[in-house]
Amino acid sequence: MSSKSKMFLFGAATLTLLIWGLISILPLYWMVIGSFQDTKMSATYRPQMIPEIWSMTPYERFFAKTSAWRWLFNSFFVSSVLTVTNVFFASLAGYAFAKLKFPGSKAAFWVLLSTMMIPAQVTLIPLYILMVNVFNIGDTYTAIILPAAISVGNIFLMKQYMSTLPTSLIHAARIDACSEFGIFWKVILPMAKPGLAVLAIFTFVASWNEFFWPFLITNSDSMRTIQVGLASFVFAEATDFGAIMAGATIGALPMLVLFFSLQRYFLQGITIGAVKG
Repeated sequence: MSSKSKMFLFGAATLTLLIWGLISILPLYWMVIGSFQDTKMSATYRPQMIPEIWSMTPYERFFAKTSAWRWLFNSFFVSSVLTVTNVFFASLAGYAFAKLKFPGSKAAFWVLLSTMMIPAQVTLIPLYILMVNVFNIGDTYTAIILPAAISVGNIFLMKQYMSTLPTSLIHAARIDACSEFGIFWKVILPMAKPGLAVLAIFTFVASWNEFFWPFLITNSDSMRTIQVGLASFVFAEATDFGAIMAGATIGALPMLVLFFSLQRYFLQGITIGAVKG
């Protein structure tokens, strides 16, 4: 292939990706721009892509009509707790499956992996009955957090990552009479910081964006997360497009900040554990 053909293909690929990126970002752009317009302007047949008049009124209406601060606190609290529990328990399980040899370890690991084949929707009704009728903890933080306190996918992720860590350091720590938990805490966790960072970020994002289970298990307005609260607000104020756009922007802003500030970890998460060294 000649150099001109390579340049043409490179230019065509770049142009295609650029157009695709603009198309993908257009809804996000319109969400943010619509949140600074009056409702009449954001709902017109020919909306203004660059508003002539910028207004904070939609944000004022959104906070005035909803318990937005409470919803944001709930989302932050639930996401933070789930991040801590998943990082701790998934790293423990990943270390056990990757570096410890015990009877039935392979069978237990494959049984865990097989549960990933079961659609989450199948377990929603049994989980709801368990939380509400058996444990009687419906509409609480515990009910929101407990089913997602540890994820099989996160265990698999950490097992794959910890398989790449050198076993010689573990043997050296055992020779120095270090306990298994001491090895995990003092040797494994410091070496696994990149993997733990990826796991924490992915878990926080997934927990923040989770909708169906918090929607199912919560009844009161004070227990709603930001995603569930936005859905209820859209249903109640279907014609207030400006306030709806403002609420959607507020709900998406933490994730946008997290992504752009830690995007190298998001990219690392695509290939984590894929190559064994």
